[in-house]
Amino acid sequence: MRIPDGDKGVSATREHLVFAYYVTGHGFGHATRVVEVVRHLIAAGHDVHVVTGAPDFVFTTEIQSPNLHIRKVLLDCGAVQADALTVDRLASLEKYHQTAVVPRTSILATEVEWLNSIDADLVVSDVVPVACRAAADAGIRSVCVTNFSWDFIYAEYVMAAGHHHRSIVWQIAEDYSHCEFLLRLPGYCPMPAFQDVIDVPLVVRRLHKSRLEVREELGIGNDVKVVIFNFGGQPAGWKLKQEWLPDGWLCLVCGASDNHELPPNFVKLAKDVYTPDLIAASDCMLGKIGYGTFSEALAYKLPFIFVRRDYFNEEPFLRNMLEYYQGGVEMIRRDLLTGHWTPYLERALTLRPCYEGGINGGEVAARILQDMATGKKYASDKLSGARRLRDAIVLGYQLQRAPGRDVGVPDWYSIAENKVRLRPELPNTEINGNASLVESCIENFEILHGDLHGLSDTVAFLKSLSELDGGSDIKNPGKHQSRERSAAAALFNWEEEIYVARAPGRLDVMGGIADYSGSLVLQMPIREACHVAVQKNHPSRQKLWKHAQARQQAKGQGPIPVLQIVSFGSELSNRAPTFDMDLSDLMDGEHPISYEKAHEYFAQDPSQKWSAYVAGTILVLMVELGVRFADSICILVSSAVPEGKGVSSSAAVEVATMSAIAAAHGLNIDPRDLALLCQKAENYIVGAPCGVMDQMTSACGEANKLLAMVCQPAEVKELVTIPTHIRFWGLDSGIRHSVGGTDYGSVRIGTFMGRQMIKTAASNLLSQSLNSVSTPQEGDGMNSDEFEEHGIELLKAESSLNYLCNLSPHRYEAVYAKKLPECIAGEGFINKYTDHNDTVTVIDPKRTYAVKAPTKHPIYENFRVEAFKALLTAAKTDEQLSALGELMYQCHYSYTDCGLGSDGTDRLVNLVQEMQHRKSSNGQNSSLFGAKITGGGSGGSVCVIGRNCIRSSEQILEIQRRYKAATGYLPLIFEGSSPGAGKFGYLRLRRRVSSADGSMKQEV
Repeated sequence: MRIPDGDKGVSATREHLVFAYYVTGHGFGHATRVVEVVRHLIAAGHDVHVVTGAPDFVFTTEIQSPNLHIRKVLLDCGAVQADALTVDRLASLEKYHQTAVVPRTSILATEVEWLNSIDADLVVSDVVPVACRAAADAGIRSVCVTNFSWDFIYAEYVMAAGHHHRSIVWQIAEDYSHCEFLLRLPGYCPMPAFQDVIDVPLVVRRLHKSRLEVREELGIGNDVKVVIFNFGGQPAGWKLKQEWLPDGWLCLVCGASDNHELPPNFVKLAKDVYTPDLIAASDCMLGKIGYGTFSEALAYKLPFIFVRRDYFNEEPFLRNMLEYYQGGVEMIRRDLLTGHWTPYLERALTLRPCYEGGINGGEVAARILQDMATGKKYASDKLSGARRLRDAIVLGYQLQRAPGRDVGVPDWYSIAENKVRLRPELPNTEINGNASLVESCIENFEILHGDLHGLSDTVAFLKSLSELDGGSDIKNPGKHQSRERSAAAALFNWEEEIYVARAPGRLDVMGGIADYSGSLVLQMPIREACHVAVQKNHPSRQKLWKHAQARQQAKGQGPIPVLQIVSFGSELSNRAPTFDMDLSDLMDGEHPISYEKAHEYFAQDPSQKWSAYVAGTILVLMVELGVRFADSICILVSSAVPEGKGVSSSAAVEVATMSAIAAAHGLNIDPRDLALLCQKAENYIVGAPCGVMDQMTSACGEANKLLAMVCQPAEVKELVTIPTHIRFWGLDSGIRHSVGGTDYGSVRIGTFMGRQMIKTAASNLLSQSLNSVSTPQEGDGMNSDEFEEHGIELLKAESSLNYLCNLSPHRYEAVYAKKLPECIAGEGFINKYTDHNDTVTVIDPKRTYAVKAPTKHPIYENFRVEAFKALLTAAKTDEQLSALGELMYQCHYSYTDCGLGSDGTDRLVNLVQEMQHRKSSNGQNSSLFGAKITGGGSGGSVCVIGRNCIRSSEQILEIQRRYKAATGYLPLIFEGSSPGAGKFGYLRLRRRVSSADGSMKQEV
């Protein structure tokens, strides 16, 4: 149906229509689902022109009709894959730029001419962006059929590439906006560019043959177990071995190259093999998650063993749906590549996939497309505005978040968008002072050491721990249990003691990124905390997960010490919920492996990089304290400190983990020393160049006090009691923060470059001064011996400056400010200064680094923090609060000058300022006085200071509401404080068992 243009509009008849169907150049999954829609359109008597780069057989195997016209043109490139599991993000953007951006003008002209030449009635895209714009230019309506769009996928790549590629995402979104509406497939991602949405069932190719027929053709007996090996046609580099399959199993390999030699129990399939029929003949599938494999496995109830792939943000949404319908089991990449397949194959056979939704999406989509082409108007979704707003926020979250962290599926998005409740609700841990809950938790465990300190979150954690025991009374036995809780239930030996530690996150009141420059910082431990439970067992008594057991059996060494970790909360981010390794992997002969090797080890599988925060603490104890671990270690991590909010979720995990491990192994480590050890884990094993204030606050902080610490490297000055008339809040912007991100690291490098330049300048001035001492100068009497001696001593100190914060602001302005460049190329700096002398960052010669702003910030921030601390003890007046607030504002804008601001945190600070300067109807002034971005910046949270009164709380809630109205995101509010890990100590627990009369007794 053409868009009317005066009297020239031509209406299509329902008898014969012409469709132009554009297929993205990414993989075969899009082409195979297009086949199913096209098949129904052609069956209805219409002509379909498919624009694709896929091989002809993908279409002609299923459709033999003169009404099918294939035009071999590639108008986008999808994602460029470095291998079957890894996307090359920069190469993807570069190729898209060359494929679709550079020739854009000629592409549009060519497509408009072609669309007019075939007299197309409707343009359908899956999901080529430029096709929608070409359709609009040709005056033809267009529809997209997809579960994801390229603006969402490329959002993450743009952050890795830098801002110069960001225009690609906006152009793609603008192209999609010309589309009339979206036919949205199950397992969808956020797609805000589309005006309206119609949900359709799974699009799945039909079966042609039965299980028996396929097996007879392949010569496979009914007693043979069959697994399909399907990684999108890219497994050529993997050497598959006969012993990787159990006896009685056969593997059908899709997409193998012609010269790929396979063992006898692996069968190479033809490139044009019809996968749905193979599914009918198989017992399970092993591969990566893409729409084609996911939909056909789900529709035909085939258990799917999947391996996560890197940097493709469609996957979490499909995986959540697959696991909800009990159709998936995750294989660790390490086990895939080393052949430890048996436990996963055995687990897959126990799955009972239960998807009962529609699988006729091809038919439904074809009918809607036919109606559209004949001029039918579909009613706009009345919830479309809310849907687009939610989608836009998630897309913005992708574009703003710092790289280096895995993509998450925000829980608020899933809850709001997921109409079929594909995600089970998380257990409610709020207890609100419920005394019976406390009693029940204490009943379930004998506390042999330690104190609950009246902390409700600790009681809730013990309740969660007690419910993991299979013998406990679980309230909802029929409720879907998450994979992480299933794994945790098999983690502990309930006859042995368990050690529990707790470490809070922190709110950066003042100091922030100046910590690595030696500043005074003021930090408050927050109410939200991480709990870690640790148990050590002799290897012969350790309960092993099946794949770990298979790995040990393959080594033939008998029981050896292993590390098994379960992390609660993995469902809300794209990471594996479990991690395990042999502790011998941390050894190189008689000595622990180097930090560099450990960093490489944990970075090799992005879905398990999180384990470096936990397992890294074990290696640090081995390297720094000489500890050796002869027993197996089980670790359960449960953190209420939200990730990416700038409140030190990583430090809380590290400190709680090391505290629990130390307690379990009888190690007495001072909280300060423990914090410094945890910093090593984050700097050298995780690879995040953070300062030490996060770990120090989590370890050494106390409730309702600010930890005043001079970071040279970690000298606790005092614990400053927060005056009773003052209160601090944290407000989360919804923009993800990461100290592993590019901006944080480049600012740190620029700071250390500035320090090196100042030291060099001071050395040059010192040499000049020493030469001038013996040569008296005539002048105005300023060059006295006393002055010269004082000046020389200053220059000596500054030429060996260890911490920038030891340089006073007036000396910086008087002597050095004009000598620093605004920025410098990495190569130029290296050529002139050799090194910046920072052990945790590396200069990229090809990058340009800001220098002046990052150098100035910590020098002035240290002064601001000193003033802030002094003002806290001043008289209780509005002037005191205004001065404290002004210091916070100055800090905030200094972050922005460094390039560490964000739209979200700026908006929150502006809202606080509006409140501060607004008079109420009864003439009262605001009770909020200042705000600043916290921690590493580039998103995260802001800290707000105000009077400790009800009006302040009301204004914080008003800011929360106004921020949501403007952005669609409801900020988390951090308020309240709790003790650090040192103050909490640890709990030593022993599980009680039920006696015959139903009472609880201690395990013996």
